[in-house]
Amino acid sequence: MDITFIFSIAILILSVVVHEVAHGYAAETLGDPTARLAGRLTLNPIQHLDMIGSFVVPAVSLMLGGFIIGWAKPVPYNPYNLNHKYGDALVAVAGPFSNLLLALIFGVLIRINEIYHFLSEQALSLMVMIVFINLILMVFNLIPIPPLDGSKILSSLLSNRYLELMQRVERYWLLIIIFFVFFLWQFVLPVVGFLFSLITGLAF
Repeated sequence: MDITFIFSIAILILSVVVHEVAHGYAAETLGDPTARLAGRLTLNPIQHLDMIGSFVVPAVSLMLGGFIIGWAKPVPYNPYNLNHKYGDALVAVAGPFSNLLLALIFGVLIRINEIYHFLSEQALSLMVMIVFINLILMVFNLIPIPPLDGSKILSSLLSNRYLELMQRVERYWLLIIIFFVFFLWQFVLPVVGFLFSLITGLAF
């Protein structure tokens, strides 16, 4: 098995785990202990992995599309426990923000390496993968398709009429996401590339 594929899957798994834990901690901060009580405020991947989202979709997307995308089991939370008017949106945005933060941290290291050259070629390639995968996760999750974070953020800001529409659409979420990943992702990839170059200083 290609070592790049193995590293890509490993980075994806760790990144989606951080993403989900960020949701849980955001909910905890806003007054909801559901994620903690469910044992999901942990970086142990076993507690978060989803067979379809963490293994099947990433493998297929990498082999067929040349990029890697996936997800973990959503961290549970009770919106009625949240003590903020926009609690749902804040919990939702915490996940993509964690991926942006990871991309920024390793992107800064890549930029510093351009000056001091302290990274080996293998370490640099690994950091490039970390930045790229986390930017894909961030952009992907901000798309307003249920049940992605973008739909929850938008739902918190719009009317109940939109909520009803989202509830109808959510029944077909897996089919919609698969269709989007394999047929519409080409329109989103340039955004990821722009952010990648902006953060790392490297050409996409």
